[in-house]
Amino acid sequence: MEIVKQIVRKTEELLARRRKQFNKEIIVNAEALENRVAIMENGMLEEFTIERTSEKQIVASIFKGKIKNLEPGLKAAFVDIGFEKNAFLHYWDIIPESLDQRVDLIETPKNQPQKPQKKISQNDIPRLYPPGTEVIVQVVKGPIGTKGPRITTNISIPGRFLVLMPYNPQRGISRKIENDKERRRIKDIVANLSIPEGMGVIVRTVGENQKKRYFIRDLEILLRTWKQVEEKIKSQPAPSCVFQEPDLIERTVRDFLTEEVDRILVDHEPSFERIRDMIGQISRLSRGRVRLYTEPTPIFTKFNVEKQIENAFRRQVWLKSGGYICIDETEALVAIDVNTGRHKSQKDLETTIVQTNLEAAEEICRQMRLRNIGGLLVIDFIDMRSRSDQQKVLNKVRDGVRRDKAKTRILPISQLGLMEMTRQRHSESMVSAVYEDCPNCKGKGMVKSALSMSVEIQRKISEVLRRLREQGRTDQPHIRIYVHPEVLNRLRTEDEALLIELEKKLSGKLSFRADPTFHFEQFKVTDAITGQDLG
Repeated sequence: MEIVKQIVRKTEELLARRRKQFNKEIIVNAEALENRVAIMENGMLEEFTIERTSEKQIVASIFKGKIKNLEPGLKAAFVDIGFEKNAFLHYWDIIPESLDQRVDLIETPKNQPQKPQKKISQNDIPRLYPPGTEVIVQVVKGPIGTKGPRITTNISIPGRFLVLMPYNPQRGISRKIENDKERRRIKDIVANLSIPEGMGVIVRTVGENQKKRYFIRDLEILLRTWKQVEEKIKSQPAPSCVFQEPDLIERTVRDFLTEEVDRILVDHEPSFERIRDMIGQISRLSRGRVRLYTEPTPIFTKFNVEKQIENAFRRQVWLKSGGYICIDETEALVAIDVNTGRHKSQKDLETTIVQTNLEAAEEICRQMRLRNIGGLLVIDFIDMRSRSDQQKVLNKVRDGVRRDKAKTRILPISQLGLMEMTRQRHSESMVSAVYEDCPNCKGKGMVKSALSMSVEIQRKISEVLRRLREQGRTDQPHIRIYVHPEVLNRLRTEDEALLIELEKKLSGKLSFRADPTFHFEQFKVTDAITGQDLG
């Protein structure tokens, strides 16, 4: 009997430990100037996104614009959508899009006939869309560098399980849903959905194994959204925004919350309540997976996200085996070099090379997502003689990009040992978003922006004041922060209200001093009375 009790106790302890382990979780850090979301799998950072609260989300937003001029040589139109630079609309983005390459098409039931679309060619564009014509367009790529946004007339609005296409009557299902039986079930459901004439839908990957009522409810929400868009199209003059893509927090719930996600941790109570409300509309049971983080240690520090983000911006990334990859972003392309590094074996060099390349292939796919690398990529793998080994590496890369939401195209390894691939670029890379050109080196190196430094300093102030309060300080802590003069200028002119609010919230007193000897990214936090470095 005692043995049985021991077995039961051990089993319960094992189950308790397993419950504490989270295979996949979403960490949300919401602050005054920026929101950050990290997707973690077994403690490893897999996806990372930053969105500044002062910047509007342009990509996927819908605008009522006006064609300013046509460029026959470029086969493109330039459209005024209300920004400083006119948006670029290629002729092939005006022609109604075929879904054959993107998804598996679903036949429309005979009792729901659809009018055939008028076929137009690029030669018809100047006649159908002369300058001054008002058009409804959607941004597919934000402004990058000196280039304006890129747009399309093929409008789509993503929901939780479906994507609504108001001007395209086709119906389809994501190719990433691979189970034949499940595909047939979903096709039967979608084929019989009551969709208005002239409109179509695509079933997203997350729709796999979902009940019919979820698709019906998602379609109702999307149709209500489109009705609101239509009302704005009729009432608002061009140029104007008629549909604003949701912010980072809402997009995270929409795009990443699946059954595989064990929990969502949020360090900001209003964002926590907002996420719970959004999830409650999808599934009340899933609301329990959202947790409010209240510990004094910053949430990204607590879960080792900060350090992994820091590593993501390094040029050299080490692999577990001892090899490493070097990533260099240029204006034309991204060059990635693979090296064996410390992983060297004299006994079986070929095996060492293949293992390093396979590990590098997996890490490169992860780095592409983390850094939001786009455009043309050239990967210089370590030379492999065997075509079968080259095929293994190619397959590893193809498997790695399956989970990537950006479209990719991969070519086999060439005779020079190079793999070429393209990755869809919706916006600037993460490096471009966080850093700006250093004024001292004229862009040859990188330095964090004053905004990024302000965010980092406020984060450190919060950490220090909370730590002092946890240590039992009864007096009002007075801390002094030494910063670069330009950073201090930002703090005084633009973030003064935030710092005053921070003082009130954490019951502390702040004073700042400029130190021209400091590097732009350098700052120091000390006790104003004793001069002690508070780290």
